[in-house]
Amino acid sequence: MKRSGMPHPDPAAFIQANLPISPVPSIPEILLHIAGLRSGLWRLAGSEEGDPAPYWAYPWAGGVVLARHLLECPEVVAGRRILDLGAGSGLVAIAAAKAGAVAVMAVDVDANAIAAIGLNAAVNGVSIVAVAADIIDEPPPEELDLLVVGDLFYDPSLASRVMAFLRRCQAAGIEVLIGDPERAHLPHGELTRIATHGVADFGAGSADKAVQAGVFSLSGIADDATKPEGPAATA
Repeated sequence: MKRSGMPHPDPAAFIQANLPISPVPSIPEILLHIAGLRSGLWRLAGSEEGDPAPYWAYPWAGGVVLARHLLECPEVVAGRRILDLGAGSGLVAIAAAKAGAVAVMAVDVDANAIAAIGLNAAVNGVSIVAVAADIIDEPPPEELDLLVVGDLFYDPSLASRVMAFLRRCQAAGIEVLIGDPERAHLPHGELTRIATHGVADFGAGSADKAVQAGVFSLSGIADDATKPEGPAATA
């Protein structure tokens, strides 16, 4: 944890100096600033108990599987307006932009994540609007076609709030896609599996260890972009 009274470094400058640019495991065509053992992330940590953990500094399986799915099925996002909720590093937002989305917004509660998203978007040559906000208790965003959500089902309280928001978005006509390695609080009974891929996951303890992660839609959504998986959709 950051010690009280220590100066807070500029997030963008710190990330550029301490988090090297590396290919994402399982998605080498996307580059991110990724933390290593000597990155000293504690220097960016807030001094308050409620300050967010630096999830943005690593690629997690839910985001990786969503990004891979969008790159392999660009018709899901091509020409559409996309919002990446809990965007972290911006991995999924970057994949959406690369796959042909007409507009991409990335939202995260952590201001350090917003700095990382700006840098990562630039490294990958894409344009993303990054916003620091907690929107999951708000009405559905306007002028949005698709909401993508990776790795937000690790906590029961957060999972409940996220699902309520996703249902409001669905009722407003916004399509929802979820990426998750089937963590404990993923509401399987409310989801339809679209695809499964073996991807690297920082949460598994090693970037070299693959886990089976899924891409899901909310039950009740059915269109050509979200057909149940067949043999060709599983890797």
